[in-house]
Amino acid sequence: MTTSTVTTPTAEQFGERLFGAVLGAQFAQAAYLGDRLGWYRALAADGPLTPAELAARTATAERYAREWCEHQAVCGVLLVEDGRFTLPPGPAEVLTDELSTAFVMPLARMAVGFGRQVDALVAAYRSGGGVHWDDFGTDAREGQAAANRPLFLGPVAREYLPSVPDVARVLDGGGRVADIGCGYGWSAIGLALAHPGVTVDGYDLDGPSVEAARRNAVEAGVADRVRFHLADAGTATGTYDVVVAFECIHDLPDPVGVLAAMRRLSGDRGVVVVMDERVAEEFTAPGDEVEQLMYGYSLMCCLPDGMAHAGSVGTGTVMRPDTLRRYARDAGFDGAEVLPIEDAFFRFYRLA
Repeated sequence: MTTSTVTTPTAEQFGERLFGAVLGAQFAQAAYLGDRLGWYRALAADGPLTPAELAARTATAERYAREWCEHQAVCGVLLVEDGRFTLPPGPAEVLTDELSTAFVMPLARMAVGFGRQVDALVAAYRSGGGVHWDDFGTDAREGQAAANRPLFLGPVAREYLPSVPDVARVLDGGGRVADIGCGYGWSAIGLALAHPGVTVDGYDLDGPSVEAARRNAVEAGVADRVRFHLADAGTATGTYDVVVAFECIHDLPDPVGVLAAMRRLSGDRGVVVVMDERVAEEFTAPGDEVEQLMYGYSLMCCLPDGMAHAGSVGTGTVMRPDTLRRYARDAGFDGAEVLPIEDAFFRFYRLA
């Protein structure tokens, strides 16, 4: 643990910081409304629009649409001229383009979803209990899946994993892949789309996520090579050439048990790869924005979800490399090598 030397803010300076955070919270809430009500998409497709036109296109109330448009213009998101509002290309990509790596809208969706459970979180913090993933609902599920979708369909499948020679040979040769904690299935689907010879089995314990993953596979045209199972990885059978777990090990109440199952599924020759948050090597205060973001997720979702299960180790989002290495050794691996894959938010490990 290290502590950096920082200048302590005055009351006025810190008050300004908190005030800015309140503005940011309001902005995220308004963005959530614009997303859920279809206002951003309508403006991107048909703008410029008056509030009345926007309301008519989205079956919403004009008075609310007008207040929202004015708020967004005051905040510098929308442009306004002669009573008509326009969503410029840059913000439109961030707010509406689901396949762009600049698509940040899902993070606002997740923030609102987590906030709905604030009373349950307060109770859990007092009792030492938890708040189950199921309780966070659709916003959390859809937000997380949408946030990672561009990454899984793009860089992970087409650049990151193929940069690992042993994994590339499997992807090029048409091997079998197991995707542990598959969620909405975009990681498995991305691999199948980028590498036509591979077959992928995805495993997850969340029923709505598995149902969505199956629909997504059909729509992507890969359901013949990608199958999703509502099952614990520990119950999976057979041997796979590559076994992956993307951004889920830190959530698990029993990460060692799941890593041991991944080791078994990889057999004598399979490759095991874990992707998890690129947090700092050790706790240092203050931390950068990625560190702040991950601690925020841990406070509001990942740690409470993990703690909702009896016997949980309570990892939380901020799983540092040495923690994963310890879990890997306890699961029977010799260790966890950090792969030379550069991503702003995620670190990739090979377990052997």
